[in-house]
Amino acid sequence: MYKEFSFAALTLMALNSLTLGASFENNTLMLPYVVVGDATYNVNLRLVSGTNPIEFSLESFTQYPKEASAPANAAFFSGNILSIPALRASKISYQIQLSYFENKGVFKLLEDPLITKTDTDGILCSYVDSTANDQESLQITSTSAWTCVDGSRALTANGIPDHEVGQFPNPNNPNTISEQSVSANYTLTPIETEVATMMGGPSGVVGYVLNGVKIDANTAGTCNDTGNACSLAGGTGAWSIEALGQTHFNFGDDENHAHVQPGGSYHYHGIPEGFVAKLSGGDLAMTLIGWAADGFPIYARYGYSEATDSTSGLKIMKGSYGFVKDIDSSRPSTDLYALGTFGQDWEFVEGSGDLDRCNGRWGVTPEFPLGIYHYYATDTYPYFQRCIKGEAVGATGPGGAPPRGGGRPPGPPGN
Repeated sequence: MYKEFSFAALTLMALNSLTLGASFENNTLMLPYVVVGDATYNVNLRLVSGTNPIEFSLESFTQYPKEASAPANAAFFSGNILSIPALRASKISYQIQLSYFENKGVFKLLEDPLITKTDTDGILCSYVDSTANDQESLQITSTSAWTCVDGSRALTANGIPDHEVGQFPNPNNPNTISEQSVSANYTLTPIETEVATMMGGPSGVVGYVLNGVKIDANTAGTCNDTGNACSLAGGTGAWSIEALGQTHFNFGDDENHAHVQPGGSYHYHGIPEGFVAKLSGGDLAMTLIGWAADGFPIYARYGYSEATDSTSGLKIMKGSYGFVKDIDSSRPSTDLYALGTFGQDWEFVEGSGDLDRCNGRWGVTPEFPLGIYHYYATDTYPYFQRCIKGEAVGATGPGGAPPRGGGRPPGPPGN
């Protein structure tokens, strides 16, 4: 048993697999938080070569001050057993236990690491809201209900926002907010994959905010190659106009970075400020605002400074996109439309921000202290995810905007 898994475990570690709140480099397992009784330590264990089962020797340790607090994903040592609650490797999470042999001064792999499955059951499974609206642009009551049954998270809603909205119709958006028939079923056990799947518009709804309003960051607006023929709705040009981050076109969006489609569907292109304020009370907080089509959660603006450390404090999350370095020769002139006007103006630059291509990352959250893959609504491009990293299972509901033009799609799929 040990022989078969020892090789697999060593392979995972050799590939610089990350533990939640820990890391393995140069044959050293670094555990920043190990709880031993009332004390907390920073511990380094050294891999002993040629052992089967795997063995580690104690290399160094440092005790934290008594007032220091350990995160929920900290390792803990009790009764000669060192338990590491979550080891992240190749998009799979494991639970690891090492047994300490005092006579030899080594920690041995106690048993095969246990693969842990992501499970969101029990988190916001009874979210029900009915909010009356008495606004100039909106007098319809917002209704939304989420339930968790038989492995699925189900949404039923009327697509009406539950917060202050802008003036609709307006000179740049002639549409009136109306009730929609919204339903979706997402898995409670999402599976992260190696492939990013583009969604939004005709490709299907990428996710819903808890109030039942859909997320649709792209637009149907396009320009042709010369830039002298542009349409904000149902365009056939090759260049996809962005709703946010540009000043050349006005889609009539309100302070929630939302506007209304011809069918009356109010939808978000960026952070739903009114809804975030409703949930957080205006406080700086890591706020779960919705669920993506693959079943993973969506947070707004703030995340932990260290993805795997809930004691690291919050910071504003930044997307990892920048302007393309090589501008397509068929693009409308930048003298006419500055970079950032079109989706094709952006490219993913790994490491330039905090998030991956789909505006997400793996890490701990208040609702998932052992870690989960999750998305962010951000102040920077792409504002909301345009793709998902998990498997979309059972997602239903209107897709929204007409297809975009035939140019190179913004943010091509990838890791």
